[in-house]
Amino acid sequence: MADCEAVMAGVEQREGTDYPVLVLNLKGFERAKAAGARSIAVMAVPSVTFARKNNNCTPAETVERAATVAAAANAAGMRVRGYVSCALGCPFEGAMEPAAVADLAEGLQAAGCHEVCLADTIGTGTPGSMRALLLEVLPRVPPDQLAVHCHDTYGQALANIYEALQHGVSVIDSSVAGLGGWPLSGAGAPRNV
Repeated sequence: MADCEAVMAGVEQREGTDYPVLVLNLKGFERAKAAGARSIAVMAVPSVTFARKNNNCTPAETVERAATVAAAANAAGMRVRGYVSCALGCPFEGAMEPAAVADLAEGLQAAGCHEVCLADTIGTGTPGSMRALLLEVLPRVPPDQLAVHCHDTYGQALANIYEALQHGVSVIDSSVAGLGGWPLSGAGAPRNV
């Protein structure tokens, strides 16, 4: 986020390919827009501790901020994707309540996100916790507007993706050659699917 201008300048953009930029506030949105971004991603998080440490706000405020940014992006004709980070587990608080995640997912959709991605940011989810989460979220956000993002910290990512597919979610985030990860997860979330 701090170097979005340099990253955007270095990317050879191809027609028909989406290059979303993660933004957490209006200042970040303005920078991404000025750098040539045509789509953005916003984030909400159900963990009080994670929201405070990462965004200096509450979980409810993460949705409010995302809604403000989404409104500006939609007004500028940009696509907006919403993420619920730590949807299945938080490095500070452990497992997240599916109802709290569903509240955030519904809030992101209502804010104008064309798609909401449920992110197993630290890779602690299991097929059982993915199932419980989807059973809570799907009555509020339809499967054609949902995606999943699964880290493979404990070897459960493919099983979690299969569970999401069984519930009608067909958009799956992936990375090239397993790049990515989230180092603050304690054990580390060393691989993205």
